[in-house]
Amino acid sequence: MRIAFTHNLQHDHDDESQAEFDRQETVDAITEALTSLGHAVTPIDVGRATVSAVTARLEALAPDLVFNTAEGTSGRFREALWPAIFDALGLPFTGSDAWVCAVTLDKQLTKLLVKQAGVPTPDWVFVTNAADVEACAHLRFPVIAKPNAEGSSKGITVNSVVEDDAALRALLHDLISRYPAGILVEEFIVGKDVVVPWLQGASPSTGGVLSPCSYRFDAAIIGERRYTIYDYELKCLKSEAVEVQVPADVDDAIATELLRLSGIVYQTLGMKDLGRIDWRVAEDGSITFIEVNALPSLEPGAGIYLASALAGLTSTASVVGAVVDNAVARYGLTPRKPASGARVGLAFNLKRIAAKSAADNDVDAEYDAQSTIDGLAAAIESHGHTVVRLEATPTLVRALPEAHVDVVFNVAEGARGRGREAHVPALLELMGIPHTGSDAATMAVSLDKDLAKRVVAGAGVPVPRGMLLRGDEPSEAFAALRFPLIAKPNAEGSSKGVVSDCVVDDEPALRALLTRLNARYRQPILVEEFLPGREFTVAVLGDATDGTVPTLLPPMEIVFVDKSRRHPIYAFEDKLEWSKGLRYDRPAVIDDVLRARIEAVVLGAWHALGCRDVARFDLRCDADGEPRFIEANPLPGLTPGWSDLCLIAEADGIDYPTLIGRILAPALTRMHARPVGG
Repeated sequence: MRIAFTHNLQHDHDDESQAEFDRQETVDAITEALTSLGHAVTPIDVGRATVSAVTARLEALAPDLVFNTAEGTSGRFREALWPAIFDALGLPFTGSDAWVCAVTLDKQLTKLLVKQAGVPTPDWVFVTNAADVEACAHLRFPVIAKPNAEGSSKGITVNSVVEDDAALRALLHDLISRYPAGILVEEFIVGKDVVVPWLQGASPSTGGVLSPCSYRFDAAIIGERRYTIYDYELKCLKSEAVEVQVPADVDDAIATELLRLSGIVYQTLGMKDLGRIDWRVAEDGSITFIEVNALPSLEPGAGIYLASALAGLTSTASVVGAVVDNAVARYGLTPRKPASGARVGLAFNLKRIAAKSAADNDVDAEYDAQSTIDGLAAAIESHGHTVVRLEATPTLVRALPEAHVDVVFNVAEGARGRGREAHVPALLELMGIPHTGSDAATMAVSLDKDLAKRVVAGAGVPVPRGMLLRGDEPSEAFAALRFPLIAKPNAEGSSKGVVSDCVVDDEPALRALLTRLNARYRQPILVEEFLPGREFTVAVLGDATDGTVPTLLPPMEIVFVDKSRRHPIYAFEDKLEWSKGLRYDRPAVIDDVLRARIEAVVLGAWHALGCRDVARFDLRCDADGEPRFIEANPLPGLTPGWSDLCLIAEADGIDYPTLIGRILAPALTRMHARPVGG
């Protein structure tokens, strides 16, 4: 099967907010286990991307099953977020549903439910204010106070067990300031921690309830602690001081009762596939429920693996496989070999001449380096698709029918002429092959800067005043324009011809510049009034043709920090290597008024030009601070970690595979919408 493995990756082991997240070795172990079982696995870290980005990636991947360990990042509903989204997307997933995940993260709510089912619990009080200590008067000391909606022993320390009102009041004051969602104060059970893992279907005789586990703590670490508890320090910071004992260090009668009570808890809460219950066994042998975890740790060496081994599941793969098998059975899925996904053609032009300065041959400047093509292919393949590389040379006319592709991811710039970016889209449209990006008409119009400006201005979008010139016009031809002026080739991309001295202050300098540009690029030159204000570039994702509103990513500002540049511009040499004379503010530091005006310009241009799937728009403010449309790029660069669009997406929490998946997703939708035989 094709499996998406959703998780939160722990990037900082010392950051308590990430304590519940999976370490890289855990992610690797689970991925390897699933792969060894014959599944095609795509790990997805949901923590460093927006919900919409992850959702788009899941939709593009279309997995047969989601293997979920994602804890979420904030709020009492965080563990329920992703199961709720999977349900909304109609995706089968492992583990309990959103309701169970929400309930089990709330310790008090869980206790209420299991207590009603006859399971023994300690007396407790839920408080949200340190002044509520009086409400705890009926509790017998010692008591333990802990955050009500946290896992991994967050907020629990050696000082969490207190013996009098004064100590409790001080403890509550500290905890509530850090965990305002509420604190659970409960009578502390002197004894030992025991956990009972559950792997549904692993042990039929016990309903999946596995052998109880207890802990042995390093005496040197425990020291002179009055009360032994499995606190945050032992669980997250000094785990090497903890040894899991399986079977638990309890007598047979207690073990049997733990199995019985655990079965009641799992059934009462309606848990699915796997879980873990924390119990406290008192010195007199009495058993008390503490909490349950619907997303138990699957890190190497976790109790669920050790307990499963006693049930005959002796490897990580066998345990992970049992989780998958149970979910497959629950959803009625038919196990099958990994799906091949779509057959995606990657149309590109390969850069063979790399300019190192503005004076170098820039004929291939718009083309992609081999590393970019490799990165694009890997990103597409990460979504479960097969990539067929198609270099957009004249032989593409013959290669396309032989490639038998379902859809094309197009980054091809074309070979020559002002309609060159339309060549591949036009060919694909002729052959009826869906493709990413805008259609041939939009590509042709957008590359012609003057024509694009006319179309955009006709839609009411503000643009700078300008005209096309060849250099031999009389002075009267451009007398209506006010210096300073900027000149650039009319039908080039990647800032070709736009260098630091392209802004001129008088007619002689303009004529010299026009002569130079005409000699090099042999095409009309667009001359515009120079806009002295701030410069922004905005990335847009979405398919405007289906009636949905496109997504504007936060604007990026190109900030010119070199004050010696009289008329600073985002020049060709700046794009060859990151200049020390500028920086990128991602996102731009702007107020709501300017943001709204920028968005209005971008959306107006997007719709006027008929863009689709992806585009990047360049804007510059005039002397009054009003943003104006400069140009549109419906075929933006996609070099990972370098191209403007990739930098913008990265700053917005969209990793490279997700970005490529979002660009591809609308084309896949169009592919599926084709008439049979079309």
